[in-house]
Amino acid sequence: MPADRHYTDRHPDILDDVPMKEADEPKRWLDEKRNVNKIVYAVFIISGILLAIDPLVHKHGYFEIEHWFGFYGIYGFVGCVFLVLAAKELRRLVMRREDYYDDR
Repeated sequence: MPADRHYTDRHPDILDDVPMKEADEPKRWLDEKRNVNKIVYAVFIISGILLAIDPLVHKHGYFEIEHWFGFYGIYGFVGCVFLVLAAKELRRLVMRREDYYDDR
């Protein structure tokens, strides 16, 4: 997408109150894809390091399953996936029409 365009250009009927990005506005740090990739790789590396030192940490878990290798990482991942799937289903339940708050 050119620098003088904004994501609302593709959807003129939504987000009309969002100002258009000015052509002379400086690029921010996260506007460049390579910087976003740096963050993603950093998260992967930190996660890998934490997984690698998992056997070296003495755990005081109440249940035996808490002592398994990588349990907390797997538990967190499954929990996040569950939250995303639950939110998608909840959206179907509570979603309103697009013009729900428009004046009639």
